[in-house]
Amino acid sequence: MNGTPKDILLQFTKECISPDGQRYLSLSVNSTSDAADQMQSSVKDTEIRALQNQIIPERYQRNIGTIGIEGQIKLLQAQVAIIGLGGLGGSALEMLLRWGVGSLVVVDKDICADSNLNRQVLCVPENLGEPKTEAAKQRAANVNPSVHVKAVQLEADAQNLPDLLKGCSVAVDGLDNIRTRFVLEKACKGLGIPFVHGAIAGFMGQVASIFPGDMGLEAVYGSQDVLESGAEKDLGTPCATPSAVAAWQVSEVVKILLGWENVLRNKILFFDLKDHLVSIVDLAG
Repeated sequence: MNGTPKDILLQFTKECISPDGQRYLSLSVNSTSDAADQMQSSVKDTEIRALQNQIIPERYQRNIGTIGIEGQIKLLQAQVAIIGLGGLGGSALEMLLRWGVGSLVVVDKDICADSNLNRQVLCVPENLGEPKTEAAKQRAANVNPSVHVKAVQLEADAQNLPDLLKGCSVAVDGLDNIRTRFVLEKACKGLGIPFVHGAIAGFMGQVASIFPGDMGLEAVYGSQDVLESGAEKDLGTPCATPSAVAAWQVSEVVKILLGWENVLRNKILFFDLKDHLVSIVDLAG
């Protein structure tokens, strides 16, 4: 490698103007890959080094106004788990890839089925019958190959979740049954990490960020002695609702990773897309 990393990066940059009229040094996706090859570095590490030198990978340029350069670095250095890759988890994966969360652990036991096609972004006619974890890896490679994805095809349970979640800063609830949500909550609390709960039923959805020490799911569902699934069994799962819940979940994940305080802790957000209703209920009161 000839020259300092910054010198090498500068060979591949160009000056651009942001939407607000500010000049900045930009690194395109192809140039990032070329710089990584020259520095014998991973693409993710190259993106981080560029940001540390006030060079903006163009892939993340529209993130910077929201979270800043330091925020983007934090996301690239973070690891998040997504437990369940259905309507919620698949949409959450898509958004976390585009945010540039650097490492993802994704867990699901199922295969892509015909009935998933109405709402699950990972499932398309071409991959029916294939594991959702494989679909997740392929989607990550297509959307943001600098994100490392560890995909595990198994059913999450009390025995394997503690190991699966090790090293993660937060977990996303992409599950479709209530009992396993309690198991996930317990595993997260045991590791001292928060998890972002989400659930849907028809046009209705709910989101909450649950930290160790919080009452959490017990305040939502009452106890662990509940039905396997909630109202979604009767009301269905149209595509708009999981996308909306996942968007709120991912926003909570990003705020948690950046250390922002205005998260849905000890609160649960409910919405009804059909009747244009949104409410936040205090769980600690």
